[in-house]
Amino acid sequence: MSVQNSDPKDEFNVDSYLDEKSQMTEDVRTSISTMESTGERKWVYPKKPKGKFTNYRTYVSYALLAILFITPFIKLPNGNPLFKFDILSRQFVIFGFPFFTSDFFLLAIGMITTIIFIILFTMAYGRLFCGWVCPQTIFLEMVFRKIEYAIEGDRAKQIRLDKQEWDEEKVRKKLLKWTIFAIISFLIANVFLAYIIGAEALYAVIKEGPEDNIGTLIGLVFFSGMFYFVFAWFREQACTLVCPYGRFQGVLIDSHTINVAYDFKRGEGTAGRAKFKKNEDRKAEGKGDCIDCGQCVVVCPTGIDIRNGIQLECVNCTACIDACDEVMEKVGLPTGLIRYASEDDIKRGEKFKFTKRLAAYTFALLVLIGAMSAFLFSRSDVESKYLKVPGTDYKVEGQFYVNQFEYTLYNKTNADQIVSLKLLSHKNSKIEMFEGVNNLNMEKGQIIQGKFFLKIPMNEVKSYKEKVIIGLVNQKGKVIDKYETSFSAPFKY
Repeated sequence: MSVQNSDPKDEFNVDSYLDEKSQMTEDVRTSISTMESTGERKWVYPKKPKGKFTNYRTYVSYALLAILFITPFIKLPNGNPLFKFDILSRQFVIFGFPFFTSDFFLLAIGMITTIIFIILFTMAYGRLFCGWVCPQTIFLEMVFRKIEYAIEGDRAKQIRLDKQEWDEEKVRKKLLKWTIFAIISFLIANVFLAYIIGAEALYAVIKEGPEDNIGTLIGLVFFSGMFYFVFAWFREQACTLVCPYGRFQGVLIDSHTINVAYDFKRGEGTAGRAKFKKNEDRKAEGKGDCIDCGQCVVVCPTGIDIRNGIQLECVNCTACIDACDEVMEKVGLPTGLIRYASEDDIKRGEKFKFTKRLAAYTFALLVLIGAMSAFLFSRSDVESKYLKVPGTDYKVEGQFYVNQFEYTLYNKTNADQIVSLKLLSHKNSKIEMFEGVNNLNMEKGQIIQGKFFLKIPMNEVKSYKEKVIIGLVNQKGKVIDKYETSFSAPFKY
């Protein structure tokens, strides 16, 4: 594809540029921006970002951090926390609803839904999640990095501080920073512990002291150390070396995917990028709008040059957008040289627009979320199952056919229940429990089993394998679960 103008200077061939760029940046594709060719770590000192997108991300991040820190301490009227993921005790609470091991089919459905969601979302919106929602990005850029800027200063001051000898200033600043990092890491570990054991158990651990909770203390120290290691030293390496999501994008994105992208067509012109000079006519000379200031590079938290195209290190944090827009405003050129766009948008010279493709993907994502939510919240509080006792056949008692059944009831709530069995499909039936009384006490999380005789009048039985629906009724007379099974009777010609 090429754009033709009357002046040969203004001619820009996109395909030729992409081929050229591919050869120029071959080393970019086969190397990591945060590592030297010798394998040694290349420390990244990103310049403090500022601008419209940085402000928006800050608001979103602080809202998500508030939700993260408050949620485990919210207790609902039913006595359950909003979320709890106690793996060791196999106790899980999601939106106040307790889930047990019998609900693990929902986990399988959830995993499948999540994988499909990630694929569709990435194909449509690239790594939008990484830049705006990912906990790694939020904690690093909005918590730890801000503390670092406050103590050590911006990029230039940090570089100078790291290069200077260990004098009083360096020891004081480094020790203060590391101490605050350690405290915050410990707080984060406590919050995550509250998600696992519950807020009340966490309060009890704090009250009892560490000597009575050695195992919990060891876990806290371990996770505090892990958080400290990741946010104080490992940092962006978690995104570029560990997280698989960046590698997924290589096979999931295409020319229609929305990403933080450099408008190479506008930025390069026909003569390429060049330094800014006052009172020059850049367009007449074929120069692109990119003045090669390098601000998009120094502000990047993963140390890449966005002008080399989409790279696995890019987390779509928008820092380069704000940096470039600020420079464009200063030199009197239009903003948006780096922006959210697809490769096709840039080729056509168009701005971002919500296409039919994006609408279709977004609709599919909403359907997936809706389906998963329906599975979660349509689950009954008590699961019941009724099966005919193996090896038994029907009996005749007066005007009734009689079958022997066994039941399994699973109380999936954190409250005791008193329930009874009732045949919903036939009016004049009878249920006789082996225990004698059709009132079953179920403790929270308890599974109970037993047997009963089901008697149905002969005139109501139409088949030798009669379909029956047995309901489970609570104390208020409400049917809280149903189960369909077969009732044996004589074969009728």
